[in-house]
Amino acid sequence: MDSLPSLRALRAFDATGRSLTFRAAAEDLGVTQGAVAQQVRGLETELGVQLFERHARGLAFTPAGRRYHARVQAAFAALREATETLRPQPDRVLISVTPTFAAKWLIPNLPDLTESHPEIDLQILATERVSRFQADGIDLAVRQGTPPFGASLDAHLLFAQEIIAVASPRVLHGAVDSPRPDLLRRLPKIHDTHALWPGFLALCGVADDGGRGLHLSQTTLAIDAAIAGQGVALASRFLVQRDIAAGNLVQLVPEVLRGDGDFYLLSRRADRGRPALDAMTGWLRRLAGS
Repeated sequence: MDSLPSLRALRAFDATGRSLTFRAAAEDLGVTQGAVAQQVRGLETELGVQLFERHARGLAFTPAGRRYHARVQAAFAALREATETLRPQPDRVLISVTPTFAAKWLIPNLPDLTESHPEIDLQILATERVSRFQADGIDLAVRQGTPPFGASLDAHLLFAQEIIAVASPRVLHGAVDSPRPDLLRRLPKIHDTHALWPGFLALCGVADDGGRGLHLSQTTLAIDAAIAGQGVALASRFLVQRDIAAGNLVQLVPEVLRGDGDFYLLSRRADRGRPALDAMTGWLRRLAGS
């Protein structure tokens, strides 16, 4: 840190570089024009590099000054962004969810949130990575697992993990008289990274004669492939309820596989009492029926 110029000098340089006049930089910083000029001259002396060319009509960057200013601007932008993630915003709520949860449940329900709580500035971080509350600046997280999640966190059960087999009604065409377990045996299986098919087929007492099937990296893609008639997918019941109600999918067999972890809404206990966060928590629990 001892090798870095003073923050005051860097701010003066940054402001001067944006306007290329000491006068405008002084107005921007709320100091005198002489103070800005002195800070910039001191920075040039400390670095041993001329950053501006002085002309009667104003200032111009030297090549070194232009390169340095681009780096300094980027550094200040990074500092501002890092600071904003730590500074609480009363109506902003950043929620971390998986891409499947976002695509198949949260986003389809957003019109209800907009109508119920138009004051909430919701931001969605859809990632398979487990986001951290402090480091990533998130306010809420939906995670699959088993309590306890940590002494500093509140946890509310949203959905039990109930795995069902779904397929497009189109796969029943020409096979309306076939028993559903026979269809489950014969149809191609759509796989995701959770690898639940062996357990589900064992539960149903059915062998797999559906061929190699289709392998995808996310459950949301497996559900979309099932809607497109590519075979049978396994998914949590709550993720496909909307498509079942719309007639895009049918539950192929009545068996339900209970998963290892349910879906919980997590928040920091220290954040209790934030109006937007409490409203968002209440809305999620109401929609989930928990």
